[in-house]
Amino acid sequence: MSDLPKTTVQIPDSKAAATFGTGCFWCTEAVFQKLKGVERVQSGFSGGHVENPSYQDVVTGTTGHAEVVHVVFDPEVIAFPELLEVFWSSHDPTTLNRQGADVGPQYRSAIFYHSENQQQEALKLRQSLDESGAFDNPIVTEITPFSNFYPAEAYHTNYFELNGNQPYCQFVIRPKVEKFKKVFAEKLK
Repeated sequence: MSDLPKTTVQIPDSKAAATFGTGCFWCTEAVFQKLKGVERVQSGFSGGHVENPSYQDVVTGTTGHAEVVHVVFDPEVIAFPELLEVFWSSHDPTTLNRQGADVGPQYRSAIFYHSENQQQEALKLRQSLDESGAFDNPIVTEITPFSNFYPAEAYHTNYFELNGNQPYCQFVIRPKVEKFKKVFAEKLK
């Protein structure tokens, strides 16, 4: 696998992929890792025009990439619409290019769909949420075809698990994870 270009994403037979941008990938990774049926969560970058960007490149906001998590899941255990529920509830999809104190296009709310079915499910749920008034403001989540994925540097992997005592983890990530665990208790590993 190390000889393949970074944009090549291998999905094992009988598994599926989802790629989500919800702002900081440290927060998103910590949530999706806890779901039954999720086999792998990798932090990285999608949707940009620069090949092999580094974190330092992406945080400039000029590469076009969003911070994302690439999720490999077993659709027999957890369906894509269930992942979408977690996606919509784990960040604020109504703020353009911003999540909390993180500002810039790299922190945009985005779904990079891997199939027409994923696109239709994402569009349908976004419309349903907008019409229901679930959020005070309109959803601005980008729903666009998956085109590339570049893994983030190794120190971003399992960030919350490895750095849980850091202030950012304590004050930003931990409250999101705790809220997620209460709301989605039946879906936890």
